[in-house]
Amino acid sequence: MSYQVLVVEDQPDIAELIKINLEQLDINCEIEQDGKQALKRALNKQYDVVILDVMLPSLSGLDICKSLRFEKPEQSIIMLTSKNSELDRVLGLELGADDYMTKPFSILELQARVKSQLRKVDLLNNIEKPKNINEPETLVFDTLTINIKHHQVIRDEIKIELTNLEFDLLLFLANSPGEVFSRTQLLDNVWGYQHAGYEHTVNSHINRLRNKIEINANEPKFIQTVWGVGYKFELKT
Repeated sequence: MSYQVLVVEDQPDIAELIKINLEQLDINCEIEQDGKQALKRALNKQYDVVILDVMLPSLSGLDICKSLRFEKPEQSIIMLTSKNSELDRVLGLELGADDYMTKPFSILELQARVKSQLRKVDLLNNIEKPKNINEPETLVFDTLTINIKHHQVIRDEIKIELTNLEFDLLLFLANSPGEVFSRTQLLDNVWGYQHAGYEHTVNSHINRLRNKIEINANEPKFIQTVWGVGYKFELKT
C-alpha cells in the first residue's frame, strides 16, 4: 500500500507540481486548497505526511498546524513558507511542524524531505525497526523516563506530549549520554539529511524540547548546550 500525503496549497500549479513528483515515489497525494477543509480532512483521515502552505483561504497553515498538532501529536507536518518569511518558519516550528521548506524549492529536496518524514513514520509503526531482545524498552534519567516501546516520555509521573521529531531528537541524544553532537550531525541523524543553513532548525527544536521536558528551560537539567560545538544529553546535578 502506498503512502498517503495531503498537500494543502492554494496555488494549483505548485500543488500539482508537488503531486506529480511525489507520485513518482509511489506516494498517493491528495490536494486541498481551502484551510478549513484541509483541517477537517486531516483530522478525519490518516495521512502519513501533511504538507502545509502558510497562506491559505479561510484558515492559515499555522493555525492548521497548531490544531492538528494538538489533536494528532504523532502527525508528520512539513510547512511551506516564502523565502523571505523567517517569522513564518520560526512560528511553524514553534507550533510543532516537523520540518519546513522555503519557496521556491527544488524537486530533489522536496522528495528528500518527504522521504525523511516517511522513514520516521515507518520507524514509529515498527515497519522497518528490527526487533532486538537486548534493546531496552525504557531509559530512565532521574525523574525523566523515555518509554521507547510506547513512544512516550514521562517526567515526575506526568506524561509529556512530544511530536515524532521531538521524540526522535530526545531519544538520539539520550542514547549517547555525555556525547556532544554538532547541529550538522543532528540534522543528518535525526532529520535524515544535511543542508547548509538549516542548523537553526535544530536550535528551534531543542528549545521546544527543553520547554516540554525541563522544569526550567533556562537552566536545563537534561539537554546541555556545548557552546561553539552543539548539544549533549547529560544529567546535571
